[in-house]
Amino acid sequence: MIVDNTQTQMRKGILEYCILSIISRGEIYASDIIGELKKARLLVVEGTLYPLLTRLKNNGLLSYVWKESTSGPPRKYYQITPAGTEVLNKLDTTWEELVFAVQTSMAGRLQAAGGEEPNSVAGSDPEEKSN
Repeated sequence: MIVDNTQTQMRKGILEYCILSIISRGEIYASDIIGELKKARLLVVEGTLYPLLTRLKNNGLLSYVWKESTSGPPRKYYQITPAGTEVLNKLDTTWEELVFAVQTSMAGRLQAAGGEEPNSVAGSDPEEKSN
């Protein structure tokens, strides 16, 4: 079904951004990243997460350190690099622009259907912030 495919593509599109945002809070273990994503209702399995973490690390956006664990082998803890922080800041701007575009589009649809314009649209234009 086309809706399922579109929803999957939308989730994939924001996953990297969400992962960088989570890691930017401080060192974190992969299973804790999955836990944070679950809290945000982004269900991700290890088979999806680990290749993404490897790609982000290979691109210089993440690094990791090994730490001893009291309950098994050493664990790999991820942290964001300065380059990762720079990319995350750019993605923050992109996200604000996308939110504005979606809210503006939805407001027009809601108005056409006789609903009210969402409060969050007013004053959320990213262009207004930069002026």
